[in-house]
Amino acid sequence: MNPDRQPETVKAYLEALRRALKGAPAGLIADALADAEEHLDNEMRQNENRTEPEVLASVIETYGTPEEIAEEYRSMEASITSPFPKSEQPEERRFGFFNVLSDPRTYGALLYMLLSIVTGTFYFTWTVTGLSLSVGFFILIIGIPFALLFIGSVRVLSLIEGRIVEGLLGVRMPRRLPPATAAEETIGTKIKDALIDVRTWSSMLYLLLMLPLGVVYFTIAVTGIAVPLGIAGGAIYGLVTNDVSHVFRMDSATDYELSWFNHFVHTAPGLIVLALGGLIVFFIVLHVVRGIGWIHGRIAEALLVRL
Repeated sequence: MNPDRQPETVKAYLEALRRALKGAPAGLIADALADAEEHLDNEMRQNENRTEPEVLASVIETYGTPEEIAEEYRSMEASITSPFPKSEQPEERRFGFFNVLSDPRTYGALLYMLLSIVTGTFYFTWTVTGLSLSVGFFILIIGIPFALLFIGSVRVLSLIEGRIVEGLLGVRMPRRLPPATAAEETIGTKIKDALIDVRTWSSMLYLLLMLPLGVVYFTIAVTGIAVPLGIAGGAIYGLVTNDVSHVFRMDSATDYELSWFNHFVHTAPGLIVLALGGLIVFFIVLHVVRGIGWIHGRIAEALLVRL
């Protein structure tokens, strides 16, 4: 479409707004498109006696062109304080090996991984139960309303999960539900719209994936933090108290070959090596946690954001 020519249909306006927001976070684009679509649909319903191009021309005068709306949204987004403010440190210092300890994204990802076992179990149970009942009720009179209700609940859960992801992982997610279908649409049309909407299925896939992912995340978080800290803490305790009875010992058929190791870890140099090794592994785990948080944010953005 010619950039100097104003859109004459709702679809063209939304497409122009999407192009104007190119490069912005997907969650911001989704919110802007949802707001614009809802506003334009309301204007069309209130001016049924006018043609679509006439209504669009009037809306552009009062609401703004797609480019103006895009600039407004970018400005609003820039003015909102991010849960993870940009560090003023140089790049090489900000992403240094030990600076992971001062990065708020690390703790947000760690908390998300610990919570995921609970949220993942709930999401999986809700989705499997809802799908099973929807199929089971389909031959009954309550089947279609129940299916619509279930799909609506999936969208609400997706919005809630998006807010959790944005708050803990720092990925901009939608802050409102997509606009509802027109009230005058038949139930059959609403069902059809929901079934052909790819985000309905991608959201369900995300909710189902959260159980296995939650188990993996929780295991990595608990084991990865507890084991190295336990090793380092035990070694430091042995150095301070001179009590090494709690330090592990290799008791197996290979005792003879590993006797030097058993002896070494029960000496002061060995305890120092254990403490340093535990701390280094702890920092490596924090880097892994932050990386998992980044990767999961991309997964959530791909499956939950409707554009």
